[in-house]
Order: sequence, then C-alpha cells, then structure tokens
Amino acid sequence: MIQFNLLPDVKKDYVKAKRAKRLIVTSSIFASGASIAVVLLLFSVVQIAQKKHIRDLTNDIKSAETRIQSIDGVNKVLTVQNQLTELPSLHENKPETSRIFSYLTFVSPSNLTVSALDMSVTDSILTLQGSADTIATVNTFVDNLKATQYQLKGADESTLVAAFSKINTQLSGDNDGASFKISLTFDPIIFNNTQEIIMKIGAQSFDTGAGEQQ
Repeated sequence: MIQFNLLPDVKKDYVKAKRAKRLIVTSSIFASGASIAVVLLLFSVVQIAQKKHIRDLTNDIKSAETRIQSIDGVNKVLTVQNQLTELPSLHENKPETSRIFSYLTFVSPSNLTVSALDMSVTDSILTLQGSADTIATVNTFVDNLKATQYQLKGADESTLVAAFSKINTQLSGDNDGASFKISLTFDPIIFNNTQEIIMKIGAQSFDTGAGEQQ
C-alpha cells in the first residue's frame, strides 16, 4: 500500500512545537522536583540530624560528668591538681630561711656560740640566745649585727641597706664568761630565694650565690 503524507508544512511545525513544549514542561517538572528534594534534604539535616547530634553530644557530656563525679575522692584529686599549679608561685614566695646559718657564721666572732634561735618570718623578728668567752665578745657580735649591710648581687654599692635593725640585747657575765639574748628585726629581702644577696661588714663580704666569704 502506498501512503501519502497529506499534512501541510504548517501542521508539521505545529506538531513539532507541541512535542517540544511537552518536553520542556516535563523537564521543568523534574528539575523542580529535584530542587524541592534537595531543599527538603538540607532542611532535614539542619532541623533533625544536626539537632540530634547536638542532643547526643550534650547527653555524652552529662554522662561523662556523672561518671567523673561518681569517682571516690575526685574532689580531692582536683584540689591537689589546682594546688600543684600554684606550687611555682608558692615556691617563689617562700623565704630561704636556711641562709640564717650562713649569715650568723659571717657576723659571729670565733669565741661566741649561738645555742638557741627563734625566727618569725611573718613579723621579721629574730631572737638569738647563746654564750661567749667574755662580755667584750658579745659586744663585738652586737656591733657586727649593727654594721651589717646588704645589696642585691650585681647592684651598685650605693644601694647598700642595713640588714638588721631594732637590736635589743640582754647581757650577763664577766671576763670569765658571758651569756646573752638578742632580739632584732631583719629585712625580709635577705631571705628572698629569687635574689642573691651580698652581705658586707666593712671590707668583708659574703655572697649567698657563691656561698663563700671574701
């Protein structure tokens, strides 16, 4: 059978245009659907998944806090840790009271013995008791205390300051022996463990850093 296409060219163009329109509309519908799907997915991630993740993290933190608080002695452990962080500053503020023995050796005459020592770091007061061969030796000891000056190591000699003040003496004895009780106030800086001190009596000096007398 022989068929003839009797549609005019206008009809052909119309059919093609209609077919193209259907294709564009269909594509637009699919694109709009895909866009809506992406928006819904993002919304669900933000509003559902992310909020759930935050809730889970919050619950984990609370659970961890509960477990930590249930540990026996945890408060003591935390207190000790806090105290450990304070140790460096506490050490810097701690006076190096052991220097007193070097200082007493430096200022004491050879025939004098200190038998008792009472030191108040809070009040900067030192009390010494002891004996000597004569009253003159005790007087020499007191004069040395009054004449003792100090400076920070590396500082100029113009910065010399009296190490001891308010020296009060109770003395008894004679040329065959003497006993004494001396109370005095000391400058707290001479026991500062962050500073090296140079003690001086006239031309004699004692360096706490080197630990020797010159």
